[in-house]
Amino acid sequence: MHDREKSSSSSRQVDQDPEQETLMRIAISTGGGDAPGLNAVIRAAVLSAINRGWEVLGIKRGYAGLMGDDEVVRLTKDSVRGIAHLGGTILRTTNRGNPFHYPRKLDDGSYEEVDRSDELIENARQLGIDAIVTIGGDGSLSIAKRLCDKGMKIVCVPKTIDNDVSGTITTFGFDTAVNTALEAIDKLHTTAESHDRVMVMEVMGRDAGFIALHSGLAGSADVILIPEIPYDIARVCEKIQARDRAGRHFSIVVVAEGAYPQGGATHTMGESMPGQARRIGGIAENIAREIMVQTGKETRSLVLGHLQRGGMPTGYDRLLATRFGAAAVRAIAAGESGRMVALQSPHIVTIPIEQALAEPKRVDPSHDLVQTARETGISFGD
Repeated sequence: MHDREKSSSSSRQVDQDPEQETLMRIAISTGGGDAPGLNAVIRAAVLSAINRGWEVLGIKRGYAGLMGDDEVVRLTKDSVRGIAHLGGTILRTTNRGNPFHYPRKLDDGSYEEVDRSDELIENARQLGIDAIVTIGGDGSLSIAKRLCDKGMKIVCVPKTIDNDVSGTITTFGFDTAVNTALEAIDKLHTTAESHDRVMVMEVMGRDAGFIALHSGLAGSADVILIPEIPYDIARVCEKIQARDRAGRHFSIVVVAEGAYPQGGATHTMGESMPGQARRIGGIAENIAREIMVQTGKETRSLVLGHLQRGGMPTGYDRLLATRFGAAAVRAIAAGESGRMVALQSPHIVTIPIEQALAEPKRVDPSHDLVQTARETGISFGD
């Protein structure tokens, strides 16, 4: 392989040299929340590997297949035929499969967390797996980094609809989620205007406001609330009342699930299952209630929820996912490990996993998208 160095020595463009390739057996894993485009990554990685003469295994439900709690299956060209346009993942996924904190149910019905990472590594060795392509978000990246530190060879593909992985311009699944939200906003406009209502729509994103910002700006929302800009509900209501005075008797509020008021905290929903991160969400209903109390306007809330994770990926996401899958196999062929493929336009590069994990990606409040929203009359409640 001949690496073409980017401006940063820590980023390497993924290239290939077929003469350097040797027969290998690799495995593919999908972990964390699902995202449109996962199957396109799997397809590209499988075809790229098989066309090199390699063998490919698929680990079911994150790493569960390597720990006897699910299957490890052979992946062939037939296995991935016609799946690029499908949502979900043929390998299934889970957000409770951290091998370092693996949930084990006790006789009394409670759970304890155990470290099964050594068992995972030994089972992979027994199967003759030379390297793993793991497709996931920040949680999966953290697991991959720890497994690499214990000697496993892993190349990561960033996956999250939230677009909160650093080091890559975007992640696959994000564009599809934004378009799903945008379609909903377009439909809310007509019913909101017909009834002179305020509609508050909650979108995913956890602690990042990218989906809310992109869909809200593209959909001509009146208010966008994101975690990076804490809001004052009084300012939100001022915007709605100003529209009323101007003869616009309806308003669209797009709120990221992780948004929170100035001096307040993120809204969470009940208890999480063992091994799961805290469940963020439910803020739209609270905001709708406060708007109705302060303005007297009829207000309704909508949580878009898992619709954003489902359905066929957009053309952009299919293409990006395909590029990522092929790039991950090229990286393995080049002997790389402990790295993540990333889009640094116009190229796909690899960067160290620790670089991607160093700092979560968040909306920059000074970004031109935020400036554009403000200049076109959108309120951020601040």
